[in-house]
Amino acid sequence: MRILYLGDIVGRSGRTAIRERLLPLRNRLRADFVVVNGENATAGAGLSGDHAKAMLDSGVDVLTLGDHAFDQKDMLTFIERERRIIRPVNFAKQAPGVGSRVFDAPGGRKVLVAQVLGQVFMKRAFDDPFSAVDNILRTHPLGGMVQAIVLDVHCEATSEKMAMGHFCDGRASMVVGSHTHVPTADAQILPSGTAFQADAGMCGDYNSVIGMDKAEPMRRFVTGMGKGRFEPANGEATLSGLFVVTDDRTGKATTVQMIRDGGRLQASGPE
Repeated sequence: MRILYLGDIVGRSGRTAIRERLLPLRNRLRADFVVVNGENATAGAGLSGDHAKAMLDSGVDVLTLGDHAFDQKDMLTFIERERRIIRPVNFAKQAPGVGSRVFDAPGGRKVLVAQVLGQVFMKRAFDDPFSAVDNILRTHPLGGMVQAIVLDVHCEATSEKMAMGHFCDGRASMVVGSHTHVPTADAQILPSGTAFQADAGMCGDYNSVIGMDKAEPMRRFVTGMGKGRFEPANGEATLSGLFVVTDDRTGKATTVQMIRDGGRLQASGPE
């Protein structure tokens, strides 16, 4: 199976890039399945129902969220109606929606998509991510009821993401990090066959501070004082992510490639 994962959509710039460039990218890669993190798509904080629908209509098969999952209050009800949106599995137990789900892919194949929040440097104390993921993987063995498993690890620390990658090695098709908005140069296939990248980066304007207009973050860093809220930068976005080809029989990765399309970052991906 040919699977494309794209990192956090940030603001209008990221939404526009998904709407205008995802389908051509998907066709060029001949991707069977596309997962995109959408948790910063609406004004840089959360995802609204209208924006979620627009992204799903633009060629996204599944949207994942994160620690800002319900910053846009209509997502509290929208996620219950839209099965193609996944929130973190270790979020509050009373939260609406689910943290993992099996989806249909072309050719009668099945893909499990799951998301988990890390604990290191995060502002809130979330439930143990490792036991949460272990429970999912034990009940969905690769090569059994699912042909591929995609795990979005939404957290700050690259060390925690790397530990999760090794924890899932051989049990997931791909483990990819989100949340920090900067792509790491460590795309690889781990020893037991799981594709990994500590952070996929963002779908946003990189002439920014992690997708936000530079003025306010720089003011806070330089003076220690804020003047207003962060606003997403609105220049041309780079679509950043990870493209993985898996073996349907084993569910393990056979190739892995970083994706950078458009915008300011140097292009990367299959020709």
